[in-house]
Amino acid sequence: MTTVGLRERKKVQTRNALIDAALELFLTRGYEATTIDQIAARVDVSPRTFFRYFSSKEDVALSAPADSQDIFLAALAARPETESPYTALSQAMRTMVATLRGKEPEDAARFMKARQLVEETPALLAGQMRLLMENEQRLVAEVARRQGTDSGDLLPQFVVSVFTGLGMICYHSGTQGLDVMAERLDDVLTLADRSLRPGWDLATADTSPSATD
Repeated sequence: MTTVGLRERKKVQTRNALIDAALELFLTRGYEATTIDQIAARVDVSPRTFFRYFSSKEDVALSAPADSQDIFLAALAARPETESPYTALSQAMRTMVATLRGKEPEDAARFMKARQLVEETPALLAGQMRLLMENEQRLVAEVARRQGTDSGDLLPQFVVSVFTGLGMICYHSGTQGLDVMAERLDDVLTLADRSLRPGWDLATADTSPSATD
């Protein structure tokens, strides 16, 4: 068991070292000018070892945002089944930001460097949008599961679309740090709660055509 634990920690250390090396090279030399061979050499591993952890330069560059989305989805799945989709999504987002803020300083720095890189690199901005779209489908599937319906139903798609819009406002808080991001998240969610019609429960909203007549 101890051997397995040491092996897993070594894998995490190697993965983080590759991410840190890639982010440093991308930010100093440029994303397009940096090669996988250079990233591997910085960590003193082979390119083959790099590909055990990441499939491409884009994969390693967007690994920190992708990890945060995994935290978000796990937090959503852990919310009480009795919560409305909007409440569950809001609390899961708060949990994700709190989890990121509670990590080691190097983890928070890694996340913010990745954000800076995306802001400065059009190719990665497009890649991140693809990542967000894929994650949106995962969120729709989870909301649909909680509602006892399927991903083709209008309600899960509507709820996630509304929440994704709120999340984008929060995300575009610049690269000033996770504390600023957390404050903006609270402000955005508070404004959303005030703006929604009192008593509006997205879990029981009637989305049938007759409801709008």
